[in-house]
Amino acid sequence: MPTFVDQTKIEVQAGKGGDGMVAFRHEKYIPNGGPAGGDGGRGGSIIFVADSGLRTLMDFRYRRKFKADNGENGRIKSQYGRGAKDLYLKVPVGTVVSDFFTGEIIGDMTKKGQELVVAKGGRGGRGNIHFATSVNTAPEIAENGEPGEFRTLKLELKVLADVGLVGFPSVGKSTLLSVVTKAKPKIAAYEFTTLTPNLGMVVLNDGRDFSMADLPGLIEGASQGVGLGIQFLRHVERTKVILHLVSMDPNNGRDAVEDYKIIRKELSNYTADLTKKREIIVASQMDIPGSDEKFADFKQGLEELGIEEPIFKISSVTHQGLEPLMNKAADLVAEVEASQEVEEVTTEEKNYKFKPEVDESFKVERVGEHEFVVTGAKIERLVQRTNIEHQDGIMLLARKLKNMGVDDALRAKGAVDGDDVTIGDISFEFVQ
Repeated sequence: MPTFVDQTKIEVQAGKGGDGMVAFRHEKYIPNGGPAGGDGGRGGSIIFVADSGLRTLMDFRYRRKFKADNGENGRIKSQYGRGAKDLYLKVPVGTVVSDFFTGEIIGDMTKKGQELVVAKGGRGGRGNIHFATSVNTAPEIAENGEPGEFRTLKLELKVLADVGLVGFPSVGKSTLLSVVTKAKPKIAAYEFTTLTPNLGMVVLNDGRDFSMADLPGLIEGASQGVGLGIQFLRHVERTKVILHLVSMDPNNGRDAVEDYKIIRKELSNYTADLTKKREIIVASQMDIPGSDEKFADFKQGLEELGIEEPIFKISSVTHQGLEPLMNKAADLVAEVEASQEVEEVTTEEKNYKFKPEVDESFKVERVGEHEFVVTGAKIERLVQRTNIEHQDGIMLLARKLKNMGVDDALRAKGAVDGDDVTIGDISFEFVQ
């Protein structure tokens, strides 16, 4: 069985857009050919696709960096560069994608086939066919392609199951799952029997079915990260119904009522109050001699706490009480589903959601007697897209910088003719 991976960090780099081309028609019998530089192609985006066939984030454990292809540059004769293919990465259904540094949720992959663009490919630069005017009929102007987005992402898998089995370690959760489903979890008699969530499908005689997850055992302090802690509670978030198993083994040295209270406390202390979920209390391991006496004490203790819900007595070994328990679980799942709006993957959910706001402000800083540095997201992006190999491109950039107020800001900082100004990767001489 592969190691379960439910949280990981990766880096994604979308492709750069191709550069626009500066070219002119030079064909026989066409004396006034005009500009003929094509546009660059779009860079490839990186897109996650929710796949119900995956159960872990194992694919991202050893490969953590993903890069999409760049778009082709524009060509002569008004030929556009080829756009790069998008890079599709499969993730398990139930994966939450967030920005690693800010914690901002980018997407929640809750439905099979759902797509999410996590890094958008850069636009291709325009060729000089777009810059011809009545004044300048032969422009030597083209744009560079935009860089693709780079993001550091945190992927977190929250198992999607209709019914979740909770309880202290070794109360019989894995055994129950193995009996009522075709899942084959590893079972042993030691603390934290289950180290990873196991999923199975329960199919009833009346044709109803639901998914069930055997989740890692809880201990006191789990909501603060003790033991498997948060790793476990993360998966309970997704379940519609909780089966709370309490062992009736009289020889385990534990108080059943106290065990129940501790687990409920940990569920309530989690960031999302999990006690609001529908719960079925299950007295497990009823085949052990002396279990009936312990069950009587357990039932009385719950009544003293004001809990009068029916308690299901089961034995996974003898199959006692399993059928009515599964029927009740199916009933509650149906009730919860009926109370929730049916959601389907919409066209909007396949669109790119993360749209960072572009800060239009800039800052001028004096770093030497005759040296200045201009910083700002929008202004650096403008410089990146400018092709400075041609004089027309440089003149166009100079006009745009002046219109944005960069010249005035430099003069206000004391810049004079001949001073060096740096914006991004480009340095130039300041001219009044």
